[in-house]
Amino acid sequence: MGKLGELEVHSATLEKPISTTSDNDEDDDVSPIEEVRLTVSNTDDPTLPVWTFRMWFLGLLSCGLLSFLNQFFSYRVEPLVITQITVQVATLPIGRFMAAVLPDTKFRIPGFGSKQFTLNPGPFNMKEHVLITIFANAGSAFGSGTAYAVGVVDIIKAFYMRKISFLAGWLLIITTQVLGYGWAGIIRKYVVEPAHMWWPGNMVQVSLFRALHEKDDRRMSRAKFFVIVLVCSFSWYAFPGYLFPTLTSISWMCWAFSKSVTAQQLGSGLNGLGLGAFTLDWSAVSSFLSSPLITPFFAIVNLFLGYFLIMYIIIPIAFWGLDLYSARRFPIFSALLFTAQGQAYDIRKIVNNKFELDIPQYEHQGQIHMSMFFALTYGFGFATIAATLTHVCLFYGREIYERYRASNKGKEDIHTKLMKKYEDIPLWWFHGLLIATIAISLVLCIFLNTQIQMPWWALLLASALAFIFTLPVSIITATTNQTPGLNIITEYLMGIILPGRPIANVCFKTYGYMSMAQAVSFLSDFKLGHYMKIPPRSMFLVQLIGTIIAGTINIAVAWWLLTSIKNICQKNLLPPNSPWTCPNDGVFFDASVIWGLVGPKRIFGPQGDYNTMNWFFLGGALGPFIVWIFHKAFPKQSWIPLINLPVLLGATGNMPPAAAVNYNAWIIVGTIFNFFIFRYRKQWWQRYNYILSAALDVGVAFMAVLLYFALGMENVSLNWWGTDGEHCDLATCPTAKGIVVGGCPTF
Repeated sequence: MGKLGELEVHSATLEKPISTTSDNDEDDDVSPIEEVRLTVSNTDDPTLPVWTFRMWFLGLLSCGLLSFLNQFFSYRVEPLVITQITVQVATLPIGRFMAAVLPDTKFRIPGFGSKQFTLNPGPFNMKEHVLITIFANAGSAFGSGTAYAVGVVDIIKAFYMRKISFLAGWLLIITTQVLGYGWAGIIRKYVVEPAHMWWPGNMVQVSLFRALHEKDDRRMSRAKFFVIVLVCSFSWYAFPGYLFPTLTSISWMCWAFSKSVTAQQLGSGLNGLGLGAFTLDWSAVSSFLSSPLITPFFAIVNLFLGYFLIMYIIIPIAFWGLDLYSARRFPIFSALLFTAQGQAYDIRKIVNNKFELDIPQYEHQGQIHMSMFFALTYGFGFATIAATLTHVCLFYGREIYERYRASNKGKEDIHTKLMKKYEDIPLWWFHGLLIATIAISLVLCIFLNTQIQMPWWALLLASALAFIFTLPVSIITATTNQTPGLNIITEYLMGIILPGRPIANVCFKTYGYMSMAQAVSFLSDFKLGHYMKIPPRSMFLVQLIGTIIAGTINIAVAWWLLTSIKNICQKNLLPPNSPWTCPNDGVFFDASVIWGLVGPKRIFGPQGDYNTMNWFFLGGALGPFIVWIFHKAFPKQSWIPLINLPVLLGATGNMPPAAAVNYNAWIIVGTIFNFFIFRYRKQWWQRYNYILSAALDVGVAFMAVLLYFALGMENVSLNWWGTDGEHCDLATCPTAKGIVVGGCPTF
């Protein structure tokens, strides 16, 4: 990837540049970042109302709806994530409708003196719209779908079959979601106010807000287009969602070679390499990688190259050519854990009454084995972490340093000057929030320790790690749009310090990783508010309230589904083709076993079979250095710095639980819309692309919920060829000699 000025930013093409000043970089009234100058307005109207009835009604409704839907979908085979862009598009016509029909009568509220209020202060404005979207972003856990800590509750109740109280689960979710906000507010002045900390990811949001609020007098308005697509998406999802589920993964090779294990391993879209597999289900397209319609084409290309390299070159060589880690004893693609004989590993047998590793039972059942793909997923994860740090240092290090220096010494740009009109947030708000959150977390660790296992000192260590990494990771994200994660580092560290305690490990990871991730997301939204000239106190309160509401709804929905759906998340016990397989939680559970229960020493250390995976750390660290050397040796070759190893190595980071059919469809749809239509029908793309994405998401979500309440809860089901999955039953079979697995041929 080249310098930041060379990055392809679709948002810059959405509209004509709007500026009230000259283009001289030395002028106080322009941003030093070209993409910001092209995208963000240099004007503000501080008289626009933001604390309106419309904002509260639509904001709270959006937050609640997204947190409910995303939590509901998180347990399904294709866990669709509905993001803020859906709400951003959908609430505009609703807001304008409310502005047209609500009475503008003014009234007083007892206790507020002579101050007057109204349900309709005038036209629906952009600032209200931004705050509604921030509410929605909190409802979608800043794009993650659900609060990360819900996974802890899920694996305790659905996988380990142990107990955790609702109170403990709620406190865990709220504290891990809010903890990072405290120190994020403290470092805000370093990564939000400076002009050089420009947060590239916000450019699409800013452009979309401005495009949506332009006058729309065309015959096919955006609102009309949205409704038409929503109705079509809603109607169509009845087929893959209920009437014809095979449409979710059309794996024709399995149909053509119904008795060949190898052909089904190659052709299965859900349990194999997915050659030729495709889908007619929008939830399968956007479930794990978000909507391809909102992803820039250069990012799609990078992901495709990494996916193709790993999936269709490295995996076949390692599986059929090298039989790496006795690969043929296990399925080619699986997130499950196995014994040496290819049988499913019975995790519950190695957990004692104290919820810790039962070493005699572990030694009796033997070491844990993984599918070769799953093992390499961890290896590439190690390499991605190391490569991200090296890549950022080599290709962006000087730029980050110079921009950080400029942010401290440079003049304020027009946006920071305009924000001075608004009352700032007192530091004691952040200090108080931080102290309160840590205090509640300590109460959770001390008085409810039997449920979460994590000692109080581990909480302080996790918080310290997150705090230390928040500033550098925020600077990296604010300048490069790349966010290194701490998830593998935190679980690896805790697994070495305190092995044998699975829940302690995932709680440590959640406090260490998620509090930093939440802090970075909090700061990113603050920068969006900075660009859109939203009063800081309004931003803070909306983010905090939205996060608490979303976390509460997440745990409530999780508790409802975990206690009402029999055998939820137990794929081997569920009825055939049940959607409640919990793919993300399955991987989260495996991580708790690998890093927490058994511990990295017994898997990736000298006592395990996968110790060579640690070399991926070194390989990942050296890879960008090699690319950088070639870039310096051949500076005229402009394609060399476009080799982004963190993206290439991390391309399959979502696999599993994501499957080949998800990637195939995502790449194809993304290429069609963000290359061909973007290049040859740019006006259509500019006008309708994001609207299309939002409408498809909303239509699928509403039909899925309707199907569940109308048919799922009544156990009304169909039984014919089109409801029997993808018809690739042999794709999960081992091919090593002498391995006997039920339903599979023996070689």
